[in-house]
Amino acid sequence: MGNRKHSSAEAMKEARKSVAMAKLNNCPTSPRKMRLVADMVRGMEVAKALYVLKHSGKEASIRLEKLLLSALSNWQAKNEGVSMDEANLVVQSISVDGGRMLKRVQPAPQGRAHRVRKRSNHVTIVVGAANEAPVVTDVNEAK
Repeated sequence: MGNRKHSSAEAMKEARKSVAMAKLNNCPTSPRKMRLVADMVRGMEVAKALYVLKHSGKEASIRLEKLLLSALSNWQAKNEGVSMDEANLVVQSISVDGGRMLKRVQPAPQGRAHRVRKRSNHVTIVVGAANEAPVVTDVNEAK
């Protein structure tokens, strides 16, 4: 590996130490409904985001709250000596992507059938310190 590539790889490795990530795959909620809740907490401080998710009436907020708590647990595992209050953590990025669709049949009049697409989604959340720039975790996000 060349010098420049090695140094940039080391820099990315150091940057990833200060952030924590959690993923939720194949969540049986439509991505459109999940994005409504994700947009509410994107960029918020963690304590405020947890409060908003806890008091939201949306069904997707329960799953996002558990995912955010999982990301916080991952952050604590990486940074054992630092308390979360001192770190000033924020939700740096949250992305909701479409997952697999279950195709079902809805009976229709005159012997016909309509296709029902039961959608699911994949949610990725990144938690880190407020003063740091978000870390690019995927090559496709950099474009």
